[in-house]
Amino acid sequence: MKLYLLPLLTGLIVGFLFALMKLPIPAPPALPGILGIVGIYLGFKLFHWMSQLWVG
Repeated sequence: MKLYLLPLLTGLIVGFLFALMKLPIPAPPALPGILGIVGIYLGFKLFHWMSQLWVG
């Protein structure tokens, strides 16, 4: 559970500090940003799955 809470807490703190200093958010727009991250993760998993099929 700590694996999920620590990055979330870090993101909340960074987002809060950026808003406090009136800086632009260090992330792409909400939905496209989330889809980009999901796409990167799925591409990574797909590569490992395909490489296991090729190697045997």
